[in-house]
Amino acid sequence: MTNHLVDELVERCDSVEVHEELLKIVEEKMPAEEELYDLAELFKVFGDSTRIRILFVLFEAEVCVCDLAEALHMTQSAISHQLKILKQSRLVKSRRVGKSVFYSLADNHVRKIIDNGLEHIEED
Repeated sequence: MTNHLVDELVERCDSVEVHEELLKIVEEKMPAEEELYDLAELFKVFGDSTRIRILFVLFEAEVCVCDLAEALHMTQSAISHQLKILKQSRLVKSRRVGKSVFYSLADNHVRKIIDNGLEHIEED
């Protein structure tokens, strides 16, 4: 995108004036770089529609890979790959019952994140 197009899309101040008192407040509230990086990585996990679909299934029930594969019309291998990412990100947890492994949401924060995202995209 050329600078001319950016200028048309983004309004800018007519003069350069740094507001030190505001910058100080921002500086005090800004999380550490490592936390910002971790947060960005977490949101990347939500950037895949298959993982979102898995989470929606898990909102309703604790299920095994076989159930997820059937519900989402995907292979167990594809589901397992996505579950690995979700588990590494601490969004889902698993428990073994005999020969089966059941997956569920790691905690209620996961549902809140998705609910907030849905609320945002549904705004007028």
